[in-house]
Amino acid sequence: MIKLSKYNQRALYGGLIAALITGAGVFLLGNISGYEAKNLIKSSLPGINMLCNTIVLASATILALLLTLLGISSGSKSILKKEHYLQVMAIAKLDTILFVVAIILFQVFNIPITESEELPSTWYSTIYWATLFLSTLLSGGMVSVILMLYNTVINMIKIVGLGEDHPLVSNGKPKVGESE
Repeated sequence: MIKLSKYNQRALYGGLIAALITGAGVFLLGNISGYEAKNLIKSSLPGINMLCNTIVLASATILALLLTLLGISSGSKSILKKEHYLQVMAIAKLDTILFVVAIILFQVFNIPITESEELPSTWYSTIYWATLFLSTLLSGGMVSVILMLYNTVINMIKIVGLGEDHPLVSNGKPKVGESE
């Protein structure tokens, strides 16, 4: 398990709050019947598919930009502490998880379940709640990644661009495998 910095913890709390707000809005819909759920699934699937597409594209872009961030980090005049690279690893890990889950959900949501005559109508409400729950988790996860990335970018601006004395800047160069 990766030890999270206070910045990453705050970002995860931000994602959790976003997921809770979205989930609360969904929860206010109340209990729905199978027929209502079937119609709601039909109307919400295009939006959920767009959400999955957006998260896949954003995640892939963020992973590519993390490589640029690592290039800037290693090319910096300042020697950065291990914590900086752990923060970047945490972003990459969460972003990759979001990428994979969004692709899988995109494929699952493209199965034409509302066209099936074999599926009992009572299952539609469960499927509906599951899709809303999963899309809420995806949204909260993406908010967390963006907040974590924001914190990392701000730190890099302070270190590289402004030359500020920052807690992530090392005073000396540690040996490989040596922790500060």
